[in-house]
Parts: sequence; structure tokens; C-alpha cells
Amino acid sequence: MSGGTDGQTGGAGTGLMRLGLADLHHELGARMVPFAGYEMPVQYAAGVMAEHLQTRSGASLFDVSHMGQVVLRPTQGMEALGRAVEAMVPVDLLALPEGRQRYGFFTDEAGGLLDDLMVVNRGDHLFVVVNAARAGHDIAHMDAGLGGVAQVIALPDRALLALQGPAAEAALAALVPGIERLRFLEMADAQTIHGGLWIARSGYTGEDGFEISVPQAGAEGLARALLGDPRVMPAGLGARDSLRLEAGLPLYGHDIDTTTSPVEAGLGWAIGRARRAGGARAGGFPGAERILRELAEGPARLRTGLRPEGRAPMREGTVLFHEGAEVGRITSGGFGPSVGAPVAMGYVPAALVAPGTLLEGELRGKRLPVATCPLPFHPTSYKR
Repeated sequence: MSGGTDGQTGGAGTGLMRLGLADLHHELGARMVPFAGYEMPVQYAAGVMAEHLQTRSGASLFDVSHMGQVVLRPTQGMEALGRAVEAMVPVDLLALPEGRQRYGFFTDEAGGLLDDLMVVNRGDHLFVVVNAARAGHDIAHMDAGLGGVAQVIALPDRALLALQGPAAEAALAALVPGIERLRFLEMADAQTIHGGLWIARSGYTGEDGFEISVPQAGAEGLARALLGDPRVMPAGLGARDSLRLEAGLPLYGHDIDTTTSPVEAGLGWAIGRARRAGGARAGGFPGAERILRELAEGPARLRTGLRPEGRAPMREGTVLFHEGAEVGRITSGGFGPSVGAPVAMGYVPAALVAPGTLLEGELRGKRLPVATCPLPFHPTSYKR
């Protein structure tokens, strides 16, 4: 991963990259763990459960500076850039208004997912945020696919903070007046004592909130200012994972990868009408034949929500059975603090995704009941 860090290594001999806010995380009592090549805070003193529930009731601050931040600066105009990117993703980017953000994904020739990402139209360039573990791959992929149309510029000099929860708006508005006017999936610039901020109303928790790109030099000051608000507490990877699981959001390398298509993964909603069969710019992206066919006919399998009976979580890798036959596996699973019960996601044949279909998951040598259910497990609260 090459974007959004200060480029320092972590502990001696670990080979891990070190976040620009590493000293602050240690000061706050974070437990640090390896993640996507980085030393990352998994939790603080309050613990994962408290951090999760704080995000649901107040606001939490996550350091997600391991994510790859990339600028695509056109050399032949924005339309040419949009068309070139559309040749790599099955998303309608030409219709993306300035200041708006859109979810998308790179696909391969077999229709598998190379990575998912967020794209913002910033008027004279595109701003892209990609997954930490895939950033190096994605930057090389964009370099190869956009040669002659755009400069692909990684931004290692910017950190990325996520302020999430129902109190996020009030906490950020105290520092950036007027930010409450920003709607879901919109981005605005703000000049502050912490430097020029790029603020998107988005996140990965299912809650209202913001993702803030900030110059590394101003990141600690901004983080301390936000954490100085009594409504905000620090949160780590543990809470981020349980929050996104309850929100039914897939994690690359677990719920989605090159073996899954966007349609199987339940991400067909992100493929705009213009890119579908009969649309103005139908197809033209890697794997279009399979993806458009699955949109029309339905895929053989689908990602679904799963509710194990009892209190024992069923985690990633758990084998699923139906009437004695193996039918799939769990891709993400754990305890859902907001729902007070185990929750999971996985892939099963399309014929078995009807809510309430009873399956079995093999847990410690025993097959225990687990039922399919709709996603998300917990209602989202985005500010539309």
C-alpha cells in the first residue's frame, strides 16, 4: 500500500509501515496489530464493544490512513478521462456531477472483482480511494489503463480520518462551520488551521459521518481537536469491522475478490443504467459479458445475510450445509453488538437465499442451525 502514510516503518524488524498518527495511537492506549502491511490500532482502552456502541450513539474517530488516496489528473480533458476509467469499471462516471462521490470496482476479464473503490469528481480531476492491501496493484492497474489520458498520482502526504456516528455532524461543524449542509456522497473543501481538508459525507459503518483527507502535517492537530469533543472517542479496526458487518458491507479479500462477480456480491445496484444492456454506453468494461448476463438472468449464487441460532458466532471459513450437502461458506462473521446476537455473511446458491431458509454451519465439529436473512442487520442512517 502506498498512499496515506508518512512512509516510516513500524517497530524494529516488523517490516510494517507506520501511520503518521502512530504516536497518538500509542498515547491513547491503542493495541496495535498488523493489517494490510501496516501497524494499525485494533482497539483502545474502552474495548471493541464500547467503541462499536459509541459509534451507534455518539461519534467515533477512526484512522484509515492506510487506505490508498490517488488523484487522476487528466491530460486530454475530463471526458476523455471518464471514458478511460469507464473502460476499467462498470460504473457511470460521465454522469457523475462535480463534488459527488460514487462507489465502484475494478473488474477482470472473467467478471471477478479486482478491488472496490470510491471515486469523486473534483471538477478538474478525479479523486480515488482504494483498499490498503490492493493499493499497489490498483495504482499499477490505473497506470497501465490510463496511460496517455491521465497522470496517476498517489498521495502519501495526506492522512485519512473517518468521523462516524449520529454526533459526527455536530462535532465536525464545531470546527468546520457549514459542513452540515453536505449530503450523503458529496465532497467539499475546507481551509482550516490544520490545512486544506477534503471532506466527504460517507463512511464504512452504516452510520452518518465523514471521511476527511487531511495533509499529514495537520492530521494530529485535527485528530486532537475532534477527540477533544466529549461526543467523540477513538475507535479501531475491531469496531470498524463489526460495524460494517452489521451494515452488510463487504470487505475486499473476504466477502469479495476475483472469484466473486459484482452481481453475486449483491453490488449490481452500483452499475448504472448507462452501462447496462441497452444503455448509452453498455458494456465496454472487463468481464462485461458475464456481468451483464448475470444482471439479466441472475447469478448461480448470491451473498446473503446469515443468523446463527444461539450465541456462538460463526466466523469466516465456516462451511454451510443444506439437507446434508455442502452449499457454501461464511465469508465474514462475528457477534453483532447492536443486534445482540451473532451475524454473518456468505455465499449460497440463489435458490437458498429466501429469508428464513434453514441451513447448517459446521462449528467445532458440530452442525448447528443458521438461517438466511436480508442485509443489513442494522438499519443504516445516511443523511440523504
